[in-house]
Amino acid sequence: MSHVLRRSLTADQPTIVRGEGSYLIDSEGKRYLDACGGAAVSSLGHDNEAVRLAVQRQMEQLSYAHTGLFTNEPAEELAEFLVARAPEGTGKGRVMYLGSGSEAMEAALKLARQYHLERGDPARGRIIARMPSYHGNTLGALAVSGHAGRRAPFAPLLVDVEHIEAAYAYRYQRSDESEADFAARMAGQLEERIQAIGPETVAAFVAEPVVGASLGSQPAPKGYFKHIREICDRYGVLYIADEVMCGMGRTGSLYALEQEGIAADITTMAKGLGAGYQPIAAVLASEKVVEAILAGSGRLWNGHTYMSHAVACAGSLAVMQEIESRGLLKRVKELGGRLERGLKERLGQHAHVGDIRGRGLFWSLEIVADRESKAPFPASRNMAGRILEAAKTAGVICYPSQGCADGTLGDHVLLAPPFTATEAEIDLVVQVMGQVVESETAG
Repeated sequence: MSHVLRRSLTADQPTIVRGEGSYLIDSEGKRYLDACGGAAVSSLGHDNEAVRLAVQRQMEQLSYAHTGLFTNEPAEELAEFLVARAPEGTGKGRVMYLGSGSEAMEAALKLARQYHLERGDPARGRIIARMPSYHGNTLGALAVSGHAGRRAPFAPLLVDVEHIEAAYAYRYQRSDESEADFAARMAGQLEERIQAIGPETVAAFVAEPVVGASLGSQPAPKGYFKHIREICDRYGVLYIADEVMCGMGRTGSLYALEQEGIAADITTMAKGLGAGYQPIAAVLASEKVVEAILAGSGRLWNGHTYMSHAVACAGSLAVMQEIESRGLLKRVKELGGRLERGLKERLGQHAHVGDIRGRGLFWSLEIVADRESKAPFPASRNMAGRILEAAKTAGVICYPSQGCADGTLGDHVLLAPPFTATEAEIDLVVQVMGQVVESETAG
């Protein structure tokens, strides 16, 4: 019997003992091609020597010093790297480090509140987000999330947050609607909600540039985020970009928002920031936010014990240097194109594949009971979970989720292979996913 409080208290889980490139290897010697990076985490695979050596060297020098009193070199160097490559418009921003994406979202929400208080605008405390969306497991992050299934057990504990619809083209774009009109209509929901609840009360709008776990790598229509930026600026609302899953190269640029032509006021990042080698997340505050604090108290009101942990920052800096020095952003686009073509050729006309969507090395299959009507399978069928188990048996790991259609119904499986994968590995992912989708949806 395990004494670990696992995600499933009844499942018999293999014990992973080693990582080798894109593969995880269990205690029985079985190899699993990690085609989802856990949850879009392992962007450099599982045995990157440069990152491991960077962590080892830092452990030999310094592991921890409390950031209330000290800073350290890896934290400073990583912040310089991230700010220098942030989307144009970020300005002279600053970075704070945390341990997980959920913590990063909590810190971002608090930072937005501090910004308005520092400016003498205490009425601004309301948050607007989108549904479906998922921003983390802590109570503030979960309150912002617009995923009914994940919110339901904890609903009595959650603060009130407003939600508008995500720009989910497969289900929300009208047949006679152009991409530009769809983008304008969906962004217009934000302005309508701001006006409805009172512009003077709204602190921030939260949205993923490419929606991750809750919707399955859904990019926004062209022009959507430019409309969002204009609306936020018009009403004095901060835009918080959640790049925890889609950022740090996953969609083909270091920051996912680069491809939208705007900058956020606050950006959260995690997962690919450390690529699984160390637990680390970060919040990037734009120059606008930093200047408000400097003009006010001059202090950050939200501190955590392990902020700027030297070993975590050293590992993350090595991850960033690997991505840049090896030209892996270009590789993401090349392999992503191969994955897209393969999935569409293999499953694009399948009777139970409603949509294939994504960007870079971030792709999802939405599985439906009926392609014509887009009707989802009953939640009790757990179709996404069944596909995962079949793929796992075949030696490939994907990321399953339910609720994309309405928070409860709707199955999708997400793929996020390492940036360092080979063409043969991408082809194997396509082959196995084709086989298991066909076998699990048959009958």
